[in-house]
Amino acid sequence: MSVQTDTIVAAATPPGRGGIGIVRMSGPLVPAIARAMLGRLPPPRHATHARFNAVDGGAIDTGLALFFPAPHSYTGEDVLELQGHGGPVPIEALIAHAVALGARRAQPGEFTQRAYLNDRIDLAQAEAVADLIDAGSEAAARAAFRSLQGEFSVRVRALDEALAQLRAYVEATIDFPTDEIDHLGDEALATLLNNVRAQCAALQATAGQGRLLTEGLTVVLAGAPNAGKSTLLNALAGFDAAIVTPVPGTTRDVLRERILIDGVPVWLLDTAGLREGGDAIENEGMRRARAAMAQADRILFLVDASEEPAGAALAAERAALPEGVPVTIVSSKTDLLATSAPGASPSLAGAPDVPRFPVSARTGAGLDALRTHLLEAAGFRGQDSGLLSARRRHLDALAATSAHVDAAAAQCRAAGAGELVAEELRAAQRALGEITGGGTADELLGRIFASFCIGK
Repeated sequence: MSVQTDTIVAAATPPGRGGIGIVRMSGPLVPAIARAMLGRLPPPRHATHARFNAVDGGAIDTGLALFFPAPHSYTGEDVLELQGHGGPVPIEALIAHAVALGARRAQPGEFTQRAYLNDRIDLAQAEAVADLIDAGSEAAARAAFRSLQGEFSVRVRALDEALAQLRAYVEATIDFPTDEIDHLGDEALATLLNNVRAQCAALQATAGQGRLLTEGLTVVLAGAPNAGKSTLLNALAGFDAAIVTPVPGTTRDVLRERILIDGVPVWLLDTAGLREGGDAIENEGMRRARAAMAQADRILFLVDASEEPAGAALAAERAALPEGVPVTIVSSKTDLLATSAPGASPSLAGAPDVPRFPVSARTGAGLDALRTHLLEAAGFRGQDSGLLSARRRHLDALAATSAHVDAAAAQCRAAGAGELVAEELRAAQRALGEITGGGTADELLGRIFASFCIGK
């Protein structure tokens, strides 16, 4: 993706009415536009009170103008910000005047994209900008800010440097072989490999925690009609998000609600009850329920402990549940079990290896334990000062890096050819480089920056 040479303009504040509205411009025409709109170029990095002129020379607004000359600006280009009154009419008039003077309207994320292309930030930092804007909790905001400051990138570069040192050792063995020493099996190489694997594992663990804060968990509530799915959703959400009636098939579509558990966003999906013989609408609801389960991070399968303590509904559906998606059994309506011991879980047939939790959405019993289980099962170990924001693609890149390092280690143990070890390490560096943007495809860059808001 090449560096752009034109000038872009956009509102940097949300649309609508507000106390302040900001128009941002970036590119080579900024000095000329500033002189035309303000009558002069403001001094660098000083807030200057100015009149904002319209195309016909009349005044649009008055406010503060800030000029950031290249390369010391957010984008690395000449940047001008006009801070006036926050209304759609004056904001649009300022943008229209800038367009008339040669600028074009910016695409979503284009200011941050230019910052990346001009080497002001790397790709992980660029994504952290969006993560900070979209943060759904203070913990997520703090993690995104640390990544924006470059802490995640520093750890990625440290791992890359360790891989480079390992490659240098292996390639020196290829270039200067000796008959006396088996360099692919010696202790020094084993130590370097173990250090790289430990660094990669630690970074994977940190990124996994960060991914939970950034993207959250998707949890699907599944089970037979009237198993208590909608009631559990309401209890976890803290309000009546779903309609609850004793009529089977009340829920026909997938209902989504977002909650926070210890700062981690969790999407709860209430789905249609699973059963045979429904009508056409109910069957479509069940199809959507199965599609949601296939995309979930975890399934909470509800079993009505008061009606079927043996879990017949679970036994009937177990084979149809998607492979690879972990399942937790929730024994619901335990408040209706007059003879059950406190905390006891009904015996469920056909699921000895599946974790299960007895809950009562009516009394709240068992809900805290279920919340804790969801985070622990996802690998979240609690908030600390070192959490960094991360995304699924970062985890995929780290997994690929780890796989290539493991393959290199296997080649060393087998005393294979040094060229094969070196190639695995080169592949590991390529995979790792995708996190910060090295060799990243334009298509991926387009998808990343298209998710930003306009003006950022």
